[in-house]
Amino acid sequence: MEYNLAKQYDPKAFEDRIYKEWEESGAFIAGRDPDKRPFTIVMPPPNITGQLHMGHALDQSLQDVLIRFRRMQGYSALWLPGSDHASIATEVKVVEKLMEDEGKTKEEIGRDAFLERAWAWKREYGGRINEQVRKLGNSCDWSRERFTMDEGCSRAVAEYFVRLYEKGLIYRGNRLINWCPTCGSALSDIEVEHEDKNGMYWYFRYPGADGGEGIVVATSRPETMFGDTAVAVHPDDERYRHLIGSNVILPIVGREIPIIADEYPDPTKGTGAVKVTPAHDPNDFEIGQRHGLEQIVCIDEQARMTEAAGSYEGMDRYACRKAWVQALTDGGFLVKEENIVIPTGECYRCRDVIEPMISEQWFVRMQPLAKPALEAAYSRELKHVPGRFERTYVHWLEEIKDWCISRQLWWGHRIPAYYCDDCGELIVSTETPASCPSCGSARIRQDEDVLDTWFSSALWPFSTLGWPDQTEDLNYFYPTNVLVTGYDIIFFWVARMVFAGIEATGRLPFEYVLVHGLVRDAQGRKMSKSLGNGVDPLDMIGQYGADALRFMLLAGTSPGNDMRFQIEKVESARNFANKLWNASRFVVMNLRDSEGFHPIAGEEDAAAALRPEDRWILSVTNEAAADITANMEKFEFALAAQKVNELIWNEYCDWYIELVKERLYGEDESDKAVVRYVLIRVLLDLLKLLHPFMPFITEEIWSFLPGEGREKQFLMHESWPVHEEMDAQEEVATLELAKDVIRAVRNIRAEADAAAGKKLTLVVVTSGREQLRIEAGAGYIRALAGVSDIRFVQDRAQVPEETMSATLPNVELFVPLDDLLDYRAELERLLREQKRLKSDVERLQTKLANEAFVSKAPERVIAAEREKLADAEDVLARIAARIPDIERKL
Repeated sequence: MEYNLAKQYDPKAFEDRIYKEWEESGAFIAGRDPDKRPFTIVMPPPNITGQLHMGHALDQSLQDVLIRFRRMQGYSALWLPGSDHASIATEVKVVEKLMEDEGKTKEEIGRDAFLERAWAWKREYGGRINEQVRKLGNSCDWSRERFTMDEGCSRAVAEYFVRLYEKGLIYRGNRLINWCPTCGSALSDIEVEHEDKNGMYWYFRYPGADGGEGIVVATSRPETMFGDTAVAVHPDDERYRHLIGSNVILPIVGREIPIIADEYPDPTKGTGAVKVTPAHDPNDFEIGQRHGLEQIVCIDEQARMTEAAGSYEGMDRYACRKAWVQALTDGGFLVKEENIVIPTGECYRCRDVIEPMISEQWFVRMQPLAKPALEAAYSRELKHVPGRFERTYVHWLEEIKDWCISRQLWWGHRIPAYYCDDCGELIVSTETPASCPSCGSARIRQDEDVLDTWFSSALWPFSTLGWPDQTEDLNYFYPTNVLVTGYDIIFFWVARMVFAGIEATGRLPFEYVLVHGLVRDAQGRKMSKSLGNGVDPLDMIGQYGADALRFMLLAGTSPGNDMRFQIEKVESARNFANKLWNASRFVVMNLRDSEGFHPIAGEEDAAAALRPEDRWILSVTNEAAADITANMEKFEFALAAQKVNELIWNEYCDWYIELVKERLYGEDESDKAVVRYVLIRVLLDLLKLLHPFMPFITEEIWSFLPGEGREKQFLMHESWPVHEEMDAQEEVATLELAKDVIRAVRNIRAEADAAAGKKLTLVVVTSGREQLRIEAGAGYIRALAGVSDIRFVQDRAQVPEETMSATLPNVELFVPLDDLLDYRAELERLLREQKRLKSDVERLQTKLANEAFVSKAPERVIAAEREKLADAEDVLARIAARIPDIERKL
């Protein structure tokens, strides 16, 4: 067995192995422990059609950092994973595969055969993304993995539907819905994405039925004119008040329609007169409802014209538009054309233009459900992080309309509604009825439609824990604690989970909604296939390791804000891991050899023999742990990650290990045992603090450290560091001042380009407490700054004339130039600088003597140039005075 870490940090050598050990040992399984508080997160279920992308990597890293943190704090932490059946997306995939493999449509093979193929596709591809996320190190409880169409979730969906129906909150009705001709299904309002596109307004005259001039209307969709049943004007529009109540003739069609008064038309837009097509526009539908207008459907579900379009029947909507506009133009009805930008609704899946149409669908009555969900936000019982996203949530719920939940698809939860073919009775039931309760007929058929995917997703926080049954998991782990999500699905999913949770369980499904932004490319653009700027997380993991990717994402994000993916930051995170690896290897090398561990002082013995540097690192680690914990509690993961990085890289690796190397290499065995005690104690705490961010490397290093039972317990199950009261203020002040002095002397050495091995004299102007602290830290300063002698003086008059200096609070540091300089090299440097400055002075003098420049340039620009000239002349004069002094020393 190896007794030390490998020479090179290679995440490929241990990440997969460690994850397998975690999973096979049941390390992720959350128990229902009555002595522990539960902490629950349900994973937003990725679509079974999905591939791991950088958004998933961020979303799931945020969840895992929370779960690992709370688990180490002693909670029974459950992160429940699963996947979503993704109705439309999956059906599209299966339809494509069916055509590719068999050359058939779904209609040709029938519903049952199609569903068999859909389940087969799910078995083959559906678990792919959850295999991929294991590469990230996700500590999900895979024993509780769920699927939105598994038996339990399906039963919950049916139960919830029936309960809402029995309360009158679900109904079937003819209403205007969003229809996607390509997907062949209704969509809810939030499944329609709006994009501004260049379009055209056509102004057409509708002749008066009485032979008068009639009225001019503007439209961007002339093909819908076949469904016009009125023209509306504002009742206060003086231009048309005399026409209200009269009729106009639909051009070419010849049908008479009334001019009505309604508050909807805006007199300042277009002509102020609006054609009303109740069957093909949501605003027109509302006007039609108010005025009892006929609904004429002129475009069908395939986006082709119906018989209402007369000779245009069967034409594609856009082909009809072109031909119809030409016919209206030829008929003299076109008044003018106008190029405009039009907000166009598109299907969020296939991007086809949505066709509003009247259709009989199932709806959820939203107002009663939205009210308690709004109250939860108003009362702050539900908290959004950051709080500004509450406005998005509240606005959507305050403006909410009834939700169309039926989809004309085959893959999904089939609506639990049944029809009697003999008497027409509608039966809504969780079980398939054997006969009609009204007439006794056995000729019962189920509704053909399936439910909107978001209907089942809304139940995810409690259906996955056993609802509607009062299971032990539901009673222990629900409500959940935090929902982590992107800001793009706050209303898609979050609001629906809230009102569903309140309605079904009487409780909020979670207390916090942690909102994150998008991962964009280095230029700030959204990652997309079309731009070719996507970055595959699996490629990054293969190249740099999962820990580096996780740390980059977590250190670079802040709640609610987008972040830019920069490969340099992944490399930086890997460098950090490499730094920790090498430092840990050094520690282990000094803790043990092939024969076993060297003596390590016990806690009591060490406490009595700690030196200032030991007490300093113990105190710094202790205080940092408190700060990091506070950041984690407030979801400030980037701040926490930066502090862990600083603590490990700077304080432990660059300072403490360097400070104690001389002791480790010395002859005092009892002091060596104390150093080993401090090295390992601090390293153990550092690994714990870093573990939620970088679980693999910390677990691997942990396995090489001593400790009773360490071989049996994973780091992920160790206790999170707890802040302790420590009295080390003076040691901390001494070491921090010593560090500042060392840094200052190193900077002076670097500026002077003095040889690294050249010993320096340090003259210090200070007194009182600062002098005592520098005297106490003199050993550190001599060892790490290359100082042979430290002299204290009371004022600057006692300082040698030729020095380089640095200033600290209440302390001035001076190093004689004789200790620093290679005078020949310094003379060459000064001569080069003199030549450069002379050129600058000449250039600036010429510029300021130019009357054209002085007369035209702003005063502030002229003043800035004069200041540059004065500074250059000052430095040049000092260099000129310095050169003879240097020459005399040669």
